[in-house]
Amino acid sequence: MNEQWIILEDHVRDEWLDYNGHMNDAEYAHVFSWAGFNWMEEVGFNDAFREKYQYTIFTLESHLCYLAEMKPKEALTVSIQILDYDEKRVHFFFELFGEGGKQAATCEQMLMGIDQKERRPAPFPDELFQKIAALHAQQQALPKPKEAGRAIGIRRKIK
Repeated sequence: MNEQWIILEDHVRDEWLDYNGHMNDAEYAHVFSWAGFNWMEEVGFNDAFREKYQYTIFTLESHLCYLAEMKPKEALTVSIQILDYDEKRVHFFFELFGEGGKQAATCEQMLMGIDQKERRPAPFPDELFQKIAALHAQQQALPKPKEAGRAIGIRRKIK
């Protein structure tokens, strides 16, 4: 599977619209959060897993890029790519696509594994670590997205 993994399919809901008549910026973050939850469910990181290992995941950082408007009721898909990982962290890149394959937004996230008892960073349980490693290996042929690693700032022309 040398392709991005589609992790969410939905549509722009009426309650997500803002005064401009398109999807509100906060709802993009909401959709990316749902996509992350879907990934957790897909790899078995559910309530039973959290209870068994007393382990959870926190989001450390998130960077959204808004690239195109999402219109009312427009179909959407979100893909996920693992850019990097180590024993405690995973670096995700999500892309939100609208109708016709339009790239509407991206979200880069760094997540950290947490021991729930200590509320401190802790290595991923082996069962989860192996699933992260396998997905990363499957996606090795994918190019790094151009939006990954971007910094925010006003670019000024040098005179």
